[in-house]
Amino acid sequence: MPVNSPRAHARYPYQPVLFKEYGLLVSPTLGTQRDDHPVNVEIHPALLRERFYPRSRQSIRLAREFASETLHAWGVTCRRDDLSLCVSELATNALLHGVPPGRHYRLRMLLFDATVRVEVADSGGGRPRVADRDPGAEGGRGLLLVAAVADRWGTAERRPGKVVWCEFGLGPGA
Repeated sequence: MPVNSPRAHARYPYQPVLFKEYGLLVSPTLGTQRDDHPVNVEIHPALLRERFYPRSRQSIRLAREFASETLHAWGVTCRRDDLSLCVSELATNALLHGVPPGRHYRLRMLLFDATVRVEVADSGGGRPRVADRDPGAEGGRGLLLVAAVADRWGTAERRPGKVVWCEFGLGPGA
């Protein structure tokens, strides 16, 4: 049976519910029986939304709008400006340094355990890093801003390319 199948498994007669607006599998509770005791009573799966953008300067604005719509749909009200700034910076870096002509980049947002994770994947080479910049330079501060605003950030390899991600805690200690 494929993962995230909307059909019930023969051994576990649980029928998942599709969150129709975004096509996400949502299961606020999953109760299975084992020895007459419920197991996995509370399951809180990650919410995920993603979108692909072409190599175009207009895509940065569209990525910010997508992030804003996603946060609104998830009911996330805190740290929205920080999230929007990081989406803009990561998308701009992907566009300028990681997306070859004719290719695209992917923006993925996840909500799990009171944390929002933003991932931007491109097919370009190299590893992004925060570099010392000339104070008079017009650019080159994107990752510096992400590092300063996000709780955590990093990179991961991907074939082809890389993923640059950042996370924001939404809990009381954030």
